[in-house]
Amino acid sequence: MGTVHYLLLCAVIILPETPALPLQLKAESGSSTDLEKVKGYLDKFFPIFTKTQNLSIEERIKEMQKFFHLTVTGKLDTETEKIMKLPRCGRPDVSNYQTLPGTPKWGKTNLTYKILSYTADLPRRKVDDAIKRALMVWSDVTPLQFRRVYLRRADIEIRFARREHGDGYPFDGSGGTLAHAFEPGEGIGGDAHFDDDEKWSEINQDINLFLVAAHEFGHSLGLDHSNVTGALMYPIYSYQNPETFRLPEDDRRGIQKLYGKKPSSS
Repeated sequence: MGTVHYLLLCAVIILPETPALPLQLKAESGSSTDLEKVKGYLDKFFPIFTKTQNLSIEERIKEMQKFFHLTVTGKLDTETEKIMKLPRCGRPDVSNYQTLPGTPKWGKTNLTYKILSYTADLPRRKVDDAIKRALMVWSDVTPLQFRRVYLRRADIEIRFARREHGDGYPFDGSGGTLAHAFEPGEGIGGDAHFDDDEKWSEINQDINLFLVAAHEFGHSLGLDHSNVTGALMYPIYSYQNPETFRLPEDDRRGIQKLYGKKPSSS
């Protein structure tokens, strides 16, 4: 099974249990985030590895604050709490563009995709168009080409689902995690799933499907998250006009590291 990648806008590793929350950690006055939820957020998006397993919660909050370019206090201040409540991709966070662990990539440039199910929020043709344009974000700057198939299995299979949907990574309802995708590989590898408890849109209203899909397909092709604000692979969802969208340089460097540049036409 491939590794899952999430978009607040998606690889989850089973890790050793983290230390209990220290009693001295206090949320700032007026903060409403339960500290157990803070621990859950850190475990999911800034997980502990062997080399960091002795970090205190305060030190882990500092790592999160550094990633999001916040004031580094180690405290659950208002600024930090606000970031934790934003809709985002469910994959753990790294810095700058990164390829996924082991640098997985497709060993071919002609890939197929298949839409298995739809959301009722948009007409099917609007979903089809958003998915097609989201894939073109990546094919416009690399040798990759995408072809839709209808009957046979595809490299990238796309569906909308709610809560538990058979891959071991249940969605969480409206808000929070918006979608997730799996790294390149056999079986479920490359597949992208979208939380149908979200309200999907084609404009600056609710959650824009094109933007989330373009992010998730970055994971499907082998990219991890970036800490560059404004990058497509930044884990926090933010709206940009799809009509004027251009792939940021950070994302371009990442995908071209994996697949090279698009050949110049003669």
